[in-house]
Amino acid sequence: MINLILFGPPGSGKGTQAARLTEKYDLLHISTGDLFRYEMGNNTPLGQEAKSYIEKGELVPDSVTIGMLRNKVEANPDVAGYIFDGFPRTVAQAEALDVLLGERKEEVTALLSLEVDDEEIVKRILERGKTSGRPDDNDESIIRNRIEVYNSETAPVFDYYDKKGKSQKIDGIGSIEEIFDRLCTAIDKEI
Repeated sequence: MINLILFGPPGSGKGTQAARLTEKYDLLHISTGDLFRYEMGNNTPLGQEAKSYIEKGELVPDSVTIGMLRNKVEANPDVAGYIFDGFPRTVAQAEALDVLLGERKEEVTALLSLEVDDEEIVKRILERGKTSGRPDDNDESIIRNRIEVYNSETAPVFDYYDKKGKSQKIDGIGSIEEIFDRLCTAIDKEI
């Protein structure tokens, strides 16, 4: 099993690259945003619970997010592995992911961090905002706040896996194809 965490700040290209990597390595792309939309859209018990927090403007507890992740993994046991996109966002979530995979006698193969500087991130997200339909993609102060939250809350996950010898930095600047080739080179060394 190949279990990859595709990591990086908002707008670093995780979704674009995950789609390509999914195809090449026959992996299941698990995006927490997609999980939330599915569970809430289908009005599942976890979706209803998540919605109750979101409607109050609160963060959805890790236990709910992990429950959604567990459902997705258990519903797809025959894949060659997973690409986790947008998860884990905290060290507590990383620890929970390790427990979930450990129950299946698996582990994270690698965390691949797309390295892109803040100014490029802002530029990319503002460009994406022209077509994404997301109001938060059109407001530079919100974008910069998202980067700040990533740096303070999510970036420590890189260190968590780095201590296990699993984190790699990948240059996230260049064409989609160049970045894809760098990611494939890193993955091929792990498998």
